[in-house]
Formats: sequence, structure tokens, C-alpha cells
Amino acid sequence: MSDDNGLAVYPCISEFPLSTRPRCRLQAALIMLACVQTPAFAANEEPIATDRPDFVESSDVVGNRRLQIETSIARDRTAGHGDTETLWATPTLLRFGISESVELRIESDGALHQRSSVAGHAPITERGHADVSLGMKWHAMDAVGNLPSVGVLLHADLNTGSTAFRGEGTRPTARVVAEWDLPHDLSLGIMPGIGHEKDHGGTTFAIFGLVVGKSLSDRLRGFVEVSSPHIARAAHGGTEASLSVGAAYLLQKNIQIDTAFSRGLNGRTPDSGMTVGLSIKL
Repeated sequence: MSDDNGLAVYPCISEFPLSTRPRCRLQAALIMLACVQTPAFAANEEPIATDRPDFVESSDVVGNRRLQIETSIARDRTAGHGDTETLWATPTLLRFGISESVELRIESDGALHQRSSVAGHAPITERGHADVSLGMKWHAMDAVGNLPSVGVLLHADLNTGSTAFRGEGTRPTARVVAEWDLPHDLSLGIMPGIGHEKDHGGTTFAIFGLVVGKSLSDRLRGFVEVSSPHIARAAHGGTEASLSVGAAYLLQKNIQIDTAFSRGLNGRTPDSGMTVGLSIKL
């Protein structure tokens, strides 16, 4: 079943595990309500700029007194030696502009459903919700000449999730995004960063992402990306790395649908991942 304005909504209700469908129905209802109440955009207003589906964030903010909802369904899967682990999530980001250059952010992986199977044993299923992250983004600089557009993000993950998925303590991160527009409708984004967590005795880790985008039409763009959300020594959790491809399509100037697929590049990263999402600017 499909819907002209809700590619991410119907898979959520029909394909997500039964135990978490009520949360997804609420999410879907909020999205459809937002679609109905979305105001008309001025003819000269820029199209929506989202922080998904790629890992590298946009350097742009949503604008003063504007609200942007970015939500999705995501699945990660790892398999090997007869063992499998599948995690379904509903990543959602709320962005609210408090000025033309600063926005506040609330982010979470939402409702979670994890199923682990070990050869010779009955599968184990965990259900719950993820931690919430609070943050802000500052659009520090517009692109000028060969200089990039720059954004700065500060976030803090809070241990608010279900017991099975809760992190330890407050985990701050700081990231800087630089974006360049290149010839032939290409773009380049780089996002280095740093974070701190209390796991593994307490450790500071690096963050890095690089994405190359291509505008295929006025409405459609694609991208290829290499990302590492956690770079550390093995004793401190090791390094996660993945290669992703994806695309985003503008249904309207203020409504975007998207999808992305990823492959893990090492043993600490899920073997494969996929996401389907919807973003709305109000």
C-alpha cells in the first residue's frame, strides 16, 4: 500500500513488528496532520534542506520560528556463523529555529525492536525505546568563493531509554560540517567531530563522515557516503565504518521522501542497513 505524501508511513504500520505498531501509528498520525497543516511556501523560498538520509548533516538551519520534522523507519542486520541480529528503529529528529542562524534539536532512534538468534538457542527479542539527544546547530558561515558553508552542532545523548537500550550517563558530541557546491551539480560534505562516553571506562572518540552528492533534477538528488560515527582503539569500543548510497526526492518544496542503503566496512558495524524517511518543514 502506498500514499502520495507518506512513503515512510505505511511501511511503518504494515511491516514493523506488532509490539511497536501503536507507537508507529501515533507517529504516522502526527506526520499526516503536519501534511494537512503545512503552510504554503513563498515562491522565492528555498526547498527544504534535511539532515537525512545521509550521516553527514546539512550546514543549514531551518530558519527563525520554523519547525522541521524528519522521521523514518530503519533496519540494521548482522549475520555470521549461524548467528543473526536484526534491529528495527524509528529515528526521528525535530528541529526548531530560534533565529535565522540557530536551531534547537531533539533526536532519538525512537521505538526499537531487536531480535537476536544464536545457533542452537531460541531467539531473544528486546523491545523498548532509545535514548533522547538534545542539541543545537549554528549556521556559522555561508559559502563564499572557494570557502564552504559551515555549521556547528553540539549534542548531548541522555540516558532516558529503556533498560535494554539505555546508554551510560550523558554523552556529549561536537561536530563541524563543511559543504561545497562543485561543478556539474555535484556537492561535497565533510563532518569531523569528537564525542565522549562513559562505556569502556570512559573514552573520547572521533567522528568522521564524507559525502558526495549529485543533483539529478530539480527534485531528485543522490549521494555516496563513507561514515564513521565512532573511531577509537579496540579497548575503547573500536571503530565503526560503513559505505552508504541513497537518494532524496522533493514532493513539494517543504516535503521530502528519501531512502538509503549501507554496508558495514568492518566487524564492529552492522553488515547491512536500510532506511526510508519523510521530512516536513512547517
